[in-house]
Amino acid sequence: METQWPHRLAARLPHPSVLQPLLAGLPRRLHDAAFEHLAAKAMQIPTVTGEFAFLEGRTIGITVTDLGLRWSFGLREGRLVVVADAPEAEVRGTATDLLLLASRLEDADTLFFQRRLVLTGDTDLGLHARNTLDRLEWEDLPLGPRILMHRAARHAAAARTAWHARRQVPAMRDEPAVPDQ
Repeated sequence: METQWPHRLAARLPHPSVLQPLLAGLPRRLHDAAFEHLAAKAMQIPTVTGEFAFLEGRTIGITVTDLGLRWSFGLREGRLVVVADAPEAEVRGTATDLLLLASRLEDADTLFFQRRLVLTGDTDLGLHARNTLDRLEWEDLPLGPRILMHRAARHAAAARTAWHARRQVPAMRDEPAVPDQ
């Protein structure tokens, strides 16, 4: 079966780390403003309904390792905002794995157990945030961000598979490697 054109295109994209110098050259306030806008838009309903009230005055961080991006954010006066504070809990992972998590194409437990995502700091806060996000109805998120996240995650996963194939690196498996005995 022939691969669909978006996946063929994704296979030709450079590794996200190639974008790191370009992103590093952009002013920090642009990164923060873009993240804050997208997060506030995607989480508008749960923020208004108080599901993120536990984040008031608290700080969570997200680090996109292959892009060199990092944000700390929390709820301040009922608004989801980027803050300069050090995160109390932080999730780290590649752009692809974070997109797979956000789009719900991969289960959080799978990504954490395979060590593709790492949670550090106040694990209780991090797990509370994760469980709150898991309880949210996917359909309650605005349609535009859902479509964007889903498509971006699918294309990023296809690109990663192609990068591994080009470099003849085995793709990540569901089961850990068993050492020879």
